[in-house]
Amino acid sequence: MRFEKWHALGNAYLLVEQPAAGTLAPTRVRRLCDVDTGIGSDGLLEVTGREAGRAVVRIWNPDGSTAELSGNGTRIAAAWLLRESGLPEVEIETESKLVRAVPGAPDMVRQELGVVSVSDDEVLDVAGERLGIVTADVGNPHAVVLRDALSRDDLLRLGPAIETHPRFPRRTNVQLAIPESPDKISVLVWERGAGETAASGSSAVAVAAVAVARGWCSSPVRVAMPGGELVVTITDGQASLEGPAEQICVGTTDL
Repeated sequence: MRFEKWHALGNAYLLVEQPAAGTLAPTRVRRLCDVDTGIGSDGLLEVTGREAGRAVVRIWNPDGSTAELSGNGTRIAAAWLLRESGLPEVEIETESKLVRAVPGAPDMVRQELGVVSVSDDEVLDVAGERLGIVTADVGNPHAVVLRDALSRDDLLRLGPAIETHPRFPRRTNVQLAIPESPDKISVLVWERGAGETAASGSSAVAVAAVAVARGWCSSPVRVAMPGGELVVTITDGQASLEGPAEQICVGTTDL
């Protein structure tokens, strides 16, 4: 099977067109994504169909589950399809929504991610703490937690506990966030089915939408994560996201 490996701010994905034998299986996805015995990645993008400037993409987490949406994943798929098609605009169809994308600055892609809904504030008892959270739906679920300071130890303790909390029967992505200025917010990310990641596009959108809705920041928002920054613009509840997508390598595998 031929594959391409890409990353978006250190968030790595394998991209494959659907194998001749049909869709990938969870066991094979886990094997391919394994950093020690496979190729290694934070997820896999399976192109199950494409024509001209539109591709249908199944998004796999490294644990073999699937995701409704991935901001970084769709941006990588869009960068690939822009290159393959030579067209000035492409569409990536995921389980939850259609993402339109165009080239941005060099090595950058701008995506239109559509409606983002932000919930009311909630309080959860998690890992011995009473946490205030705000949930957001970008096409996949998110739980944003405002903190006084960001700590990786807190992320590793709270991330999995929130992800699997009974409040979220289908699990959720988790972001610990702290506003830095009127146009910047710093974030640590725990992704559903993947764990700690250097960056997440949909998480950036969720955090920016919550920050604008709560008055922590004004749009556009620079969302700083360990892997780098993404810029999110929120207009009338609709989100656009701009960031990089870079190819790492191409190859074939029998895994």
